[in-house]
Amino acid sequence: MSQKIDLDKIKEKVIEELKNIYDPEIPANIYDLGLIYDIDCKEGETGAKCHITMTLTSPFCPVAESIVNLVKNIKNKVDGIEELDVDLTFEPPWTQEKMSDEAKLQLGML
Repeated sequence: MSQKIDLDKIKEKVIEELKNIYDPEIPANIYDLGLIYDIDCKEGETGAKCHITMTLTSPFCPVAESIVNLVKNIKNKVDGIEELDVDLTFEPPWTQEKMSDEAKLQLGML
């Protein structure tokens, strides 16, 4: 019998890794900036299958590809992830209201 996957723990670790990814134009991580709309982890055959829905501060972000690739690379950093897909969307558009208080504090907005 296979071992039960702790999806909550994997999701927590994914969030920890997301907090290590920074938008180079803004000194705050992409999670606290509110760029992550959803993290959905389900049980797969050999591990978790995670799907991340995210956006960017602008559809014209010059580092869009590198940020998305950093998010995809989380699969290689968190044990127990079998598959990780990233869906980049601009609906709804990102606004400063999506930022955490921590990010607003970092950016001098509080």
